[in-house]
Amino acid sequence: MNYYELIFTIMSAESHHQDLLINELAQLGFDTFEETDFGFKAYIPSEDFDKGQVDGCLELYSDMISFSYEVNLIPQKNWNEVWESNFNPIRVGNQIYVRATFHEPKPEFPHEIVIDPKMAFGTGHHDTTCLMMSSMLDTNLHGKNVLDMGCGTGILAILASKLGATNLTAIDYDMLCYKSTFENTALNRVKGVQIICGSKEDIPDEEFDVILANINRNILTDQMPRYSEVLKPGGEIYLSGFYEHTDLDIIKEEAQKHGLNYISHKTSNHWVAAKFVKV
Repeated sequence: MNYYELIFTIMSAESHHQDLLINELAQLGFDTFEETDFGFKAYIPSEDFDKGQVDGCLELYSDMISFSYEVNLIPQKNWNEVWESNFNPIRVGNQIYVRATFHEPKPEFPHEIVIDPKMAFGTGHHDTTCLMMSSMLDTNLHGKNVLDMGCGTGILAILASKLGATNLTAIDYDMLCYKSTFENTALNRVKGVQIICGSKEDIPDEEFDVILANINRNILTDQMPRYSEVLKPGGEIYLSGFYEHTDLDIIKEEAQKHGLNYISHKTSNHWVAAKFVKV
């Protein structure tokens, strides 16, 4: 799969507004963002890119924010090389160390995860992935039945296994993510994960103790009814992939409609990971 890279330059005095642009781009299907010294980069699968749609959406902010952007097509081979060259280990507190195969291990961390850096979202570098991992450290996953929805590289399912979950299902609609999850679970010697290429229609008809869904606001609200159907009473669901100021209230409202009570949330650079419990 080829990707388009959009490189945004933001006027320094207005850099705090760039989150508004990122939020709009996320709603258009951009799935990865990287901050730069002068703005940010945004990535989208080539078949989903519509420049006219992007320009029309961002025109709403033309009076508020001075910005420009350039577009680059990144073939899959080059994209993977970029990921590998830019992949630095990630630490979540003193508990989790995420590295690639070409990094030295750090046995002093209780939970080490090896991720082969490819296009699949979820290497641990994005704020939402770190927030989800941090949230998982705060809950008891031992012996639990866990669903990782929109699994990307499988990083959250892998961590859930290391934290004691015994039944795991990982789902993503992207074939690259599906294959990446197989590869990364094998790298981490995680067994017994049911890996599915699909969407909400492919969630098994069973009761889950915990659901992890790091996607985006629109998909989360669309899939919320199905999450509620398969989450057992008293079960926990952790949602991320959206912003605190523009999206959290919308997520709370939709969750409440389906019997999911808001408990708490964590933030990082305006991104959110929120915890809900089914009544």
